[in-house]
Formats: sequence, C-alpha cells, structure tokens
Amino acid sequence: MTTSDKRWKLPIPGLALFAIVMITAAFAAVIGINFFLAQSLKPPAAVAAAAPAAPAATKPSTANEPPAPEVAGAGGAASAAPGASSTTGATAIAGAAETKAGAALVATTFTPPPESTMPDGEYGKIIRLGEQVFNHTGQYAAKYVGNSLACANCHLDAGRKADSAPLWASFIHYPAFRSKTGKVDTLASRIQGCFEYSMNGKAPPQDDEIMTALQTYAFWLAKGAPVGTPVPGSGYPKLKKPPKPADYVRGEAVYAENCALCHGADGQGQRSGDHQVFPPLWGPKSFNWGAGMHQLGNASGFIQANMPLGKGGTLSEQEAWDVAMYMNSHERPQDPRYTGSVAETRKKYHDSDDSMYGRTVDGKVLGAP
Repeated sequence: MTTSDKRWKLPIPGLALFAIVMITAAFAAVIGINFFLAQSLKPPAAVAAAAPAAPAATKPSTANEPPAPEVAGAGGAASAAPGASSTTGATAIAGAAETKAGAALVATTFTPPPESTMPDGEYGKIIRLGEQVFNHTGQYAAKYVGNSLACANCHLDAGRKADSAPLWASFIHYPAFRSKTGKVDTLASRIQGCFEYSMNGKAPPQDDEIMTALQTYAFWLAKGAPVGTPVPGSGYPKLKKPPKPADYVRGEAVYAENCALCHGADGQGQRSGDHQVFPPLWGPKSFNWGAGMHQLGNASGFIQANMPLGKGGTLSEQEAWDVAMYMNSHERPQDPRYTGSVAETRKKYHDSDDSMYGRTVDGKVLGAP
C-alpha cells in the first residue's frame, strides 16, 4: 500500500462517526420542532380538557323548573368513530368542554338588572308600574286581590331573589306544560293563576293594564337571561324528604322560636296602619288551598332558603319541613276548584303527601266549610 493510499483511507472511520452524529442531531432537531409546533397549535380548550376536571357544583332541583337538558361531557365527545385522528378527538373534547363550561357560566352568573337602569319614557313607565303592582299588589290591583298578600311576599326582593321563584325566571320558563292545569300555560295565564290562588282573588283579563305591566316588568328583569334554559335559583329549592316525617309539634316549636316575631303567634302577620308589613301565613287573609305554597315541598324549600327573613339557610332541612307542616296544618280560604265535597276535591287535586287539605288536625278536617 502506498503512502497516498493510507492518506485517503485512514480518515474514513472519523468521517463515518461525524456523519452519524450529524444525522442524529438532525433527527433530534426535527422531533423537537414537531413537538413544539404541535403544542403551540393545540387549541387552548383541548389543553384545559386534558387537565383533571374540578368537582362539579351541585344544587338542589327546583320546583316548577323544567328539567335540565342532558349535555354530552368530554367523555362522550372522546368516543370518536374508529379510525378518527387524534386531532379530531382532541377538537371534539375541546368543543364539549367549551360548551359545558359556557353553559355553566351562563347558568350561574345571571343577575337581573338593578332598578337604577330602568329606561325612561312610556316603556319605563309600564316597567315601573309592574314593579309597584308586584310590591304593593293590594294597592295597585285591589279589584283582583282577596287577601293581605303581595306578590313580593313569596317572590322576594321585588321578584329578583334566587331560590324564591323570582319573576325573571317566570319569563324565561313560560310557556310550559303544567300538571296543575293539564295544559301549556303562558306567562299571562300563570300570572292569572297567582291572582286566583296565592292572592285568593280573581284573574285580571289578559288585556288589563295590570297584566301588561307585570309581564313587561318580568321581561325587563329577565334581560340577559337564557330563555328556555334551566338557571339555578329559578324556583323554590326542592328539599329531600326529611330523615323524620314532618311533625306538627316540632314545627310549632320552630315557629315560636323563629317565625312568630314577624308573622305573629296567631300566624296573621304584622300590620302598620293600612300597610301589611309581614304577611299572614294562614287564616282568611292568607293564600288559599289551591296556592302552590300550601304544598309542603314548596313551603319547606322556600322556608329553608329564605327564612327567617335575612337569615336564610339557618334552619335545618328537618326544621323547615316541620314548620311547613305546622304552617299548612291551619285553616285558610277554600280552593277555588272546590267540588262541594272536601273528599272529592282532595282526591281530584290534593291526593298526595304534599298537601294537608282534607286531613284531620285537632279533630277538624282542613278545608271543610
């Protein structure tokens, strides 16, 4: 072998090693760039969906609230068809996560507009009239009212407060089918029913200014709320059945300690001159046997969430059931649907454990003439 041959052959192992190092570095660079690009281009919601989900908030279901539609979660979206790319699966997960998060955000953040934002002009005038009718029903709608109650007694804070069947929720949930009437009720017919039962009066004609004002006020309160979508707090909370059956005697003790100061030992409320400061809970000037508040489920949910006034949530659920039993075991005006027989009326309209109508308390049949 010549000297020139050695000069050309000796460097070959070194070149081979150099080539291997360069190729390896190139592959590493390509892999790194692809990974960086993949992370940069991944949708933000997909990244969020991949993270462990926070525990879902729970809430009690609400009376008179349409059931919440089922929403496909990330798990359902991830069940892509065989052969679907991972990018498609990630996009589906991201879409489901965004939809669910968006729905939850809307459902938990709605607040009706403050009174200070009421518009001027004729439209604002009708809204303000509706608010006055709502807060002072006996004064502004006297010919349609038969007791001492106002709408705001059961729908607190001028119809704004969640968990007290707020008026804004009535606007977004009606028309709706109601088992009570056996038909689809509009907002107007629902309000007319309140006058008949809760106000123990008579229904205003649908074209009456009172009806226009109340519906306009409801419409304005619901500004920004999702129509037809369940919203937390839009009814009365529906409590679970209590550990012990609701009891009159225990309820009497709860009433004396927590309720009598405002509503009176005799349940007739408190008045200041011609003004009813606190509403009567039973007796001739209270709601009648057809009103929703006579039902133990509605009354217990309202009481536990809102009473004593300003101290909602301080009574236990058992105490709320007991005092609801006590309150609704007293006589009140007759159900307007009365057939002439308490037994027949109970069988047709009150045949459940939720109603005390037609039951015997202290030797008297409730609802009997």
